[in-house]
Amino acid sequence: MFGLTDSTLFITCGIGVILLFLFIIALRSIKVIPEYERGVIFTLGKFTGVRNPGLSFLIPIIQIMRRVDMRLATAEVPRQEVMTKDNIPMLVNAVVYFKVIDPESVIIKIEDYIFAIRQYTQAALRDVIGNNEMDTVLMERLQIAEAIKEIVDAETSYWGVDIESIKIQELELPAEMKRAMARQAEAERERRATIIASQGELEASKNLRAAADELSSSPGALHLRTLQTIRDIASDPSEKIIMFMPSNMANLADLITTKKGD
Repeated sequence: MFGLTDSTLFITCGIGVILLFLFIIALRSIKVIPEYERGVIFTLGKFTGVRNPGLSFLIPIIQIMRRVDMRLATAEVPRQEVMTKDNIPMLVNAVVYFKVIDPESVIIKIEDYIFAIRQYTQAALRDVIGNNEMDTVLMERLQIAEAIKEIVDAETSYWGVDIESIKIQELELPAEMKRAMARQAEAERERRATIIASQGELEASKNLRAAADELSSSPGALHLRTLQTIRDIASDPSEKIIMFMPSNMANLADLITTKKGD
């Protein structure tokens, strides 16, 4: 009787262990997929489908699931030295914005799609900038980024990835090139200042000529202007006063002196 009890206890423990093992396997076979993910299912190593968000059941040991994030993601392209078409070295870095559109392809067709996107963008960036001169790269950064995006997007679409945009974050020139551009900018500012000053002098000369023509046509106005100039000079507390008189007034003064002599 005692031996039968031991046997029953042993069987009960065995059944309990088996049930616990089955319960653990059942728990591991239940997967919850968030809204922003998709599950790529492999059955005995063969692709058998993509699971949508929600509760998903897998056959233990036989099936496995790879999760794929469908949200918009970023990949930073590290800073690198790029040579432009006119042999100017530049340090450039960029950011790629992308998202997965085909979970099956990013798992089956490529090993690490994020790393591949970063490397392919880096190569396309070197090619595009290398085919443009420095001034074009500096002045048309958006167009350069769009050209890089088209090249990368054409390749990554086969991987199941859509490139949303590529942004060039920084373009750094060598120190000697920065100094040369600063000197060029300063020379340009001086040139513009000289042009503006010369235009002002030209306008002033035109106004003076018009004023001279107006005064010469009216002797009375010329005399009044002369008296006003004398008054302005006299208001300055200087030791010497230089007076300028029109020729007709000088002739009048000589005539008066001659009459007094007679």
